Amino acid sequence: MSKKTFNFDFIKNRKTYFTISVILMAVCILSTFVFGAKLDIQFKGGTIITYLYDGTIDTAQFEADATEALGGINVSSTVGTDFNTGKNNIQLSLLSNSGLTADKQIVLTDTLEEKYADNALELVESTDVSPSAGREFFAKCLVAAFFSALVLIIYIAVRFKNIGGWLAGVCAIIALIHDVVVVYGTFIIFRMEIDANFMAVVLTILGYSINSTIVIYDRIRENMELNKKAGRGEMTSLSINQSLTRSFNTSITTIIAMLVVTIVAKVYGVDSIISFSFPMMLGLISGTYSSICISGPLWVLLEEKMENSKKKKKPAPKTA
Repeated sequence: MSKKTFNFDFIKNRKTYFTISVILMAVCILSTFVFGAKLDIQFKGGTIITYLYDGTIDTAQFEADATEALGGINVSSTVGTDFNTGKNNIQLSLLSNSGLTADKQIVLTDTLEEKYADNALELVESTDVSPSAGREFFAKCLVAAFFSALVLIIYIAVRFKNIGGWLAGVCAIIALIHDVVVVYGTFIIFRMEIDANFMAVVLTILGYSINSTIVIYDRIRENMELNKKAGRGEMTSLSINQSLTRSFNTSITTIIAMLVVTIVAKVYGVDSIISFSFPMMLGLISGTYSSICISGPLWVLLEEKMENSKKKKKPAPKTA
């Protein structure tokens, strides 16, 4: 049985792919100014207070009661299940650079315990969060991402030096930036808090995307060695077509897994998992698209521009 071979002209249609990517990235970036970024408490600082309770609680009313008890300080809440006791829990997050004073915490707890006496409300934990810890974590992630990008460029430059490796490395990094922006836009547009899950999704997507890109580059190198007379664009398009099945199979299996996790988490109201699985799903789609439609075609475009630039700079032969 012969293996199915695709025959899409990725080089001919590269302007369409680039336009789609530019529009998508612009929408993701502009969404920050439209919706604003929701930073998790670990990046802004504040207090997290956790209560156990029986029965059911209207979270909107609970937040309103907590805000009133605190004299107008806005709070947000998440509900879940305490794994140790099996009881329901509700977690209040209060953004504040200085944290919540002990007196205000006592007033808040007394007020809520009185209003929700039928739910046997019980304070189990109160934690002040320093914004500096979140900023430090974020800074370390950025440093790690920067050095990872640098190492990737060096690695690709060495491994694929016979096809202009350093430029291929730069194109791979541009494709990764595309994926990071899409993941960021997902968090902004769908009103998810930027927290540790954001960095986890970004780093995971970068791994998937660069792996797919390197597979395509490896195929380009092999095809150009086998047929040195063929054009760069022709070999690149052929190589991407040959890699399509592998790229799709790898991504689709993980996307389906993340879709199942997202649905289950939505049914059971586990928002902390949704903020990982849903952006992960869209990030995988973006990573597959960028490795197929961006890195290779962009590399061909830049190589052609460099060649044309060298031809223009080359002095014309002298005439007698």
